[in-house]
Amino acid sequence: MTITASQVKELREATNVGMMECKRALTEACGDMDAAIKLLRERGMAIADKKAGREAKEGLIAADISQDGKLGVIVEVNCETDFVARNEVFQAFVAGLVEKARAAAGNLAETHKDELTAKVAEIGENLVIRRNDRFEVDGTGTVASYIHLGGKVGVLLEVGCEKKETLDEPDFKDVVKDITLHIAASDPRFLVRADVPPDTLAAEREIFAKQAEGKQENIIDKIVNGKMEKFYEDKCLLDQPFVKDGDQTVSQLLAAHGKVMGDTLTVRRFLRYQIGA
Repeated sequence: MTITASQVKELREATNVGMMECKRALTEACGDMDAAIKLLRERGMAIADKKAGREAKEGLIAADISQDGKLGVIVEVNCETDFVARNEVFQAFVAGLVEKARAAAGNLAETHKDELTAKVAEIGENLVIRRNDRFEVDGTGTVASYIHLGGKVGVLLEVGCEKKETLDEPDFKDVVKDITLHIAASDPRFLVRADVPPDTLAAEREIFAKQAEGKQENIIDKIVNGKMEKFYEDKCLLDQPFVKDGDQTVSQLLAAHGKVMGDTLTVRRFLRYQIGA
């Protein structure tokens, strides 16, 4: 049976598998398109199973914000080598996943298993859709993103305000952008002190107390309390010294800009992705 170029092209467009593999599958399936797709999926799953145990520590983080700033998504996809991370096919795959994340909420790793399997077969490396998140603004505010180091670090941020006109202020847009840059550079773990889990606080206090052993009890308390303040400054976004001006905290930065605009600015939530972290 003769397999036409148009059949091969159609199968490739449906599966993203190479031309030769598509022609081979069509030949084995006697030109039956559905049977050929099934064959390619089975082969792709077999390849994916073989590669699943291989470490995927490289990859790409990508984000996208809707035009009105009300919706933002961020996606991390891992691969085995930086060479593949810079590959146009891999980057197009990640971009496609970002579009899907915008269109609907859900775990991409679960909802796009078959697509991932086919891409593993096409690219020849283990690929992992590691995580994805989605921010939708509730009330008055905006979502912003920042991608750093060519996709190695990504930030998603939601900032709220009380007045709708504030959203159009250039100063508001600048401060939101600055905070995304700050998060990328300073790697906060929590938004505010109240977000730190009690067991984390207890563990930190225990470490600091051990470091101060041998000193008087009242001195130990002062040392521990001082180090806890430093812990908050290091780990809580609003307590961190602003990366562009260490004389003010992020909280003070927001208050200062809010005062100029006659509004109250608040960081509602943020995420920071880092490849392999």
